[in-house]
Amino acid sequence: MANLIYTPNDILEQEFKTKMRGYDPIEVDEFLDNVIKDYETYHKEILKLKEENERLKAKIDQVSKAQPTATRTKEAPKSSAVTNFDILKRLSNLEREVFGKKLDQQATSNQATNDAMRQSYSQSEDDNEKTRQF
Repeated sequence: MANLIYTPNDILEQEFKTKMRGYDPIEVDEFLDNVIKDYETYHKEILKLKEENERLKAKIDQVSKAQPTATRTKEAPKSSAVTNFDILKRLSNLEREVFGKKLDQQATSNQATNDAMRQSYSQSEDDNEKTRQF
């Protein structure tokens, strides 16, 4: 930061020599009072921003230190997700092997039942046709 020549206190304590036909001392004092207020406001703002800057730097350091730990943590779920997928795939294959035969048998018996119902329906239709012809 640039070196400051005047502090708010320096401005406040500054005395000017008076000469004939000089500036109005009251008007100059009022103006300098306003300059001092602005100067103090800027100084406070600079301090506040420096504190915030330090806080954010500390937070960045904290996050960067925690990041390698987070990377290790993220890798573990990926490997367990793959493991879970493999387990589900194996379970699906096992169910298909065990229950697949029963499902095939059930599907075959359902198909036979459906065929029998169609044939029965077809016969009843034929009977209805014969009855109409009679």
